[in-house]
Amino acid sequence: MTDVTSTLGDLESLVRKATFAWGGARAALGVVALLDPPRVSRPWIGDDADRTGALVFARALGGRDLALGAGAMFAAARGEPIRTWALAASAADLGDTLITYGHRGRLPRGRRAFIAGLAGGSALIGVGLALAERRRGGR
Repeated sequence: MTDVTSTLGDLESLVRKATFAWGGARAALGVVALLDPPRVSRPWIGDDADRTGALVFARALGGRDLALGAGAMFAAARGEPIRTWALAASAADLGDTLITYGHRGRLPRGRRAFIAGLAGGSALIGVGLALAERRRGGR
């Protein structure tokens, strides 16, 4: 017979490790966007990635992703609640997905579906992590 307490502890550990990795990937994307914005934005918006406005906006999104990713990582590493970080990052990803979808006809072909799928997939991962986190205090 499996010890339920042990199984819940294993699940919590897995959720924390997954959150740390997911947050790390997001933080890394943020760093790349801050340092080399066209690398991140060109697949999404095409040749406009080199325009000043796009550079500024890509860096701003990079800061957002670095902050959300680092927050999720630190919460996971410290054993603090991850739900708020995961849901905040998921909301940002959902926004990116919906905005990309809404402008799909005016975005370069190539990888726009990949970018929307990546953002949408990340949103689903974040929601899954938030739901998988064990509530403290029996709530």
